[in-house]
Amino acid sequence: MNASKPIGVFDSGIGGLTVVRALLCRLPQENIVYFGGHGSRSLRTEIAASRPRVRRRGYGVPSLKNVKMIVVACNTVSAVALDVVQKRAKIPVVGVIIPGAKSAAAASKKKRIGVIGTIGTISSNAYANAIRQIDESISVFSRPCPLFVPLVEEGWVATRRQK
Repeated sequence: MNASKPIGVFDSGIGGLTVVRALLCRLPQENIVYFGGHGSRSLRTEIAASRPRVRRRGYGVPSLKNVKMIVVACNTVSAVALDVVQKRAKIPVVGVIIPGAKSAAAASKKKRIGVIGTIGTISSNAYANAIRQIDESISVFSRPCPLFVPLVEEGWVATRRQK
């Protein structure tokens, strides 16, 4: 892997910025290229606060020759098409389902986990399957929330920042 190339983070909206934040905390020496969605005001504001180590590129397939690996921060793409992206890429590609499932399973004290997401993410059962592979005694309750993402991206829902 070319150490001088940045890590590419791909998402269709603003949610992937939580992944960018985690990467910057865990890998402070790395540069990040964020391949984001439609570019709402909130997205532009968040990325501006992260500069100079995060550059934004328009929505679309990341330019594979310009990054050393891709993190697919989009839950829906991770749930339904990660294997396709991994097969086509000549660099490492990781998704967010397995890490998210591991984190949820570790945090659950009562072995009951609620999952909300897009219709595609929920109908894939990716989180439920991943959580049950980690611990089959965990009960998973999944519900699609198709309007949640647009509400957050347009600033209609207050979000709590992680520190």
